[in-house]
Amino acid sequence: MKHNFNSGPSVLPKEVLDQAAQALLDFNGIGLSIAEVGHRSPWFVPVMEEARALVKELMQLRDDYEVLFLQGGATAQFMQIPMNLLDNGQSAAYCDDGVWGSKAAKEASLFGTANVVASSKDKNYTYINKQFNIGTENKYLHLTSNNTVEGTQWFSLPDTTVPIVADMSSDIFSREMDFNKFSLIYAGAQKNMGAAGVTVVIVKKDFLQNIQRPIPSIMDYRKHIEAGSLMNTPPVIAVYIALLTLRWIKKEGGLKEMERRSIQKSTLLYNTIDSLPIFSTYVAKEDRSRMNAVYFINDEALQNKFLETCKANDMVGVKGYRTVGGIRVSMYNALALESVEAICSLMKDFANKNG
Repeated sequence: MKHNFNSGPSVLPKEVLDQAAQALLDFNGIGLSIAEVGHRSPWFVPVMEEARALVKELMQLRDDYEVLFLQGGATAQFMQIPMNLLDNGQSAAYCDDGVWGSKAAKEASLFGTANVVASSKDKNYTYINKQFNIGTENKYLHLTSNNTVEGTQWFSLPDTTVPIVADMSSDIFSREMDFNKFSLIYAGAQKNMGAAGVTVVIVKKDFLQNIQRPIPSIMDYRKHIEAGSLMNTPPVIAVYIALLTLRWIKKEGGLKEMERRSIQKSTLLYNTIDSLPIFSTYVAKEDRSRMNAVYFINDEALQNKFLETCKANDMVGVKGYRTVGGIRVSMYNALALESVEAICSLMKDFANKNG
């Protein structure tokens, strides 16, 4: 059995893979592959409509929210958001909690003023800076709800009247919260809701005001809303896998159950890390991500040996991000508890032999 701890593209439920594989050969018994059907055909339009409806159902969103399935990954949203929201001379507040928040602020500065109101760079992004002043002059506050690279996560929202925009690429659909408190949410699908190739954007309709700057049609959220995410050819396979994954989340018990499992898996792993002196994590305990645990062995030779031991035991995706190093274990929705139990057992055995 392979234990897939990849940070993205990441593990998918087996039943989703089985259903997707069948659909690649014959979609719903129509004699055509899902890859062959027209995106405006009576076969695919219901896929898109159901996927959008399930996002709203699982997140308990009000009717004044729209759900879009777009392309370009979350990285494209770094510029598409300010392009749609910031008019000439306007500013937005950004939280620099890691590599993705920093990149988002950099892109926003091309369209307006990106005010970095909070940063945890002073401690190598090992905590979430929650003490900051947003300022009412800012059009919105942007934050990354879970930092995949650094292993930190927001567990409560800032108290502000400024609209909140969140990159939820790595923890969307993993926990219950009041998603109606956000004005815009976006996430790449390849971690918790499907395969790479599609990005979900959830936006409050009245948040999209007319701005003076011309927006290319393909970048205009309003145009995509009017077209029901079918303005151009969507990545039909990725959308279908997202639909299958959303169905699986609902069948398994929804966000309440996903959160219960997430707490169970991450608690087990962090307790194991804390109990073994050979391993260490520099992330502030109250900000430890349930999705991505980042930790180290201080002896680099020993750390490389541990990574090789993981590989020899069919554990993939354990090496840390290239700019951070160390060990990273990603625990997304589809990762079984058994996989976390397996790496914890391996860690204990490794510590006994090498500690």
